Amino acid sequence: MGQAETLMWGFLSCICVLWVSAATSNAAETLSLGVNWGGMSSHHMLPSTVVEMIKNNGIKKVKLFESDNWTVKAFAGTDIEVMVAIPNDKLAHFGKYDHAKDWVKQNISQHMKDGGVNIKYVAVGNEPFLSAYNGSNMKTTFPALQNIQKALNELGYGDKIKASIPQNADVYESSNDTPSEGQFRSDIKDLMHQIVKFLHDNNAPFIVNIYPFLSLYQNPNFPFDLAFFDGGGKSINDKGVQYTNVFDANYDTLVWALTKAGAPNLKIVVGEIGWPTDGNKFATANLAKKFYKGLLKKMASSKNGTPLRPGHLDVYLFSLFDEDQKSIAPGPFERHWGIFRYDGKPKFPMDLTGQGQEKYLVAAEGVQYLTKQWCVFNKEHSNTTDTVAADLSYACAMGDCTALGYGSSCNNLDSYGNISYAYNMWFQMQDQDVQACDFHGTGTITTVNASTGTCLFPVQIENAGKRVELMSLTGMVLLSFLVTLILR
Repeated sequence: MGQAETLMWGFLSCICVLWVSAATSNAAETLSLGVNWGGMSSHHMLPSTVVEMIKNNGIKKVKLFESDNWTVKAFAGTDIEVMVAIPNDKLAHFGKYDHAKDWVKQNISQHMKDGGVNIKYVAVGNEPFLSAYNGSNMKTTFPALQNIQKALNELGYGDKIKASIPQNADVYESSNDTPSEGQFRSDIKDLMHQIVKFLHDNNAPFIVNIYPFLSLYQNPNFPFDLAFFDGGGKSINDKGVQYTNVFDANYDTLVWALTKAGAPNLKIVVGEIGWPTDGNKFATANLAKKFYKGLLKKMASSKNGTPLRPGHLDVYLFSLFDEDQKSIAPGPFERHWGIFRYDGKPKFPMDLTGQGQEKYLVAAEGVQYLTKQWCVFNKEHSNTTDTVAADLSYACAMGDCTALGYGSSCNNLDSYGNISYAYNMWFQMQDQDVQACDFHGTGTITTVNASTGTCLFPVQIENAGKRVELMSLTGMVLLSFLVTLILR
């Protein structure tokens, strides 16, 4: 290697050192918990930053919603269990075995070298049999599952990595709302029985998403206390078995459905469970804190599990971060499931040891923000607001105004505050582009923090992809300059 090349590689090493923050783990002895890490956000942190935060909090398992190489390889050497995923719109492609085999080679094999990624599961689809999908994935999901597991087996990963299908709890039902009447939904019963048999034969788990929050949100008559784990409220009596929370009742309804499908002992993994913190009167940080405290205490207890399945619960919390681009069709709260804010700051005290201590999770380190500036409504134009209604609608449609709804964190703003909030959310999502704060002359950029009370006017973080692109460009410019000096 020549002198110029040596200097170039040395310089690159220096740049890499600056890019990576070396954080010391201070994680306590936590429960064997997993978290969901979704990607439906306008701005992302560096995967290395997120993985370091996960390590620092002692979280042992992560469930992803895709198999992005940059994200997955960030787990190399950590021993954190990883679940990678195939989206619903890709399932039809894997009806052909060769396609499934190619996918496993490209998305599994490259990460399985010594010191590589500890991939545990492949999630084939995500809640593909939701009633709202009107059967659109009925013909594609099971063949994809079969072919992915076959490819894993053929390539030598079958003993270590299992394929399964994360299901919404609406795939099973009870005629009288008691667990013992549980069975798979009538329109998919035969298909579900085939899938259950396949999972059993391959020693793979049944993955289910259970949301007590939705029971409370969807039913105005649902007993409030039943959504939590404290007891003291209404209970469900099922042939002498008492259920004091809806999670246990829902879980055991699945146990009964599995029993009737011929697999009473099939392993169950709770793929998603959580509580949102904004976008609805029940979606608050205080109630999220209450829910998680009860769940984690339950998991840490010697009497954990459910009446039909006492013992260890395998659980992935939903989710790691708020996601400002998730669909709000189910409700405005959909963008606020994170136990961390968009910038990696914890929202409320949460003790992952299950001991109920008033302590916060470890925040992400080295997060870079955009300039401390906000886009707000220019009150000097309060008499010329002909375009404001249309601009407000545009900003909310393209940005995120879910915090403005009834019972939400920004619900108490005045009309000018509502406009300013909408303007700023769009402005931040557009990387503070000056043109994104024009709004026909009614928007203005200020360096005065517009946050008030419980309402946060955020300053967005630097987007990881653009940050790396900028650093790469800067590095190449500096390298070019150094090489020019050396070769003179």
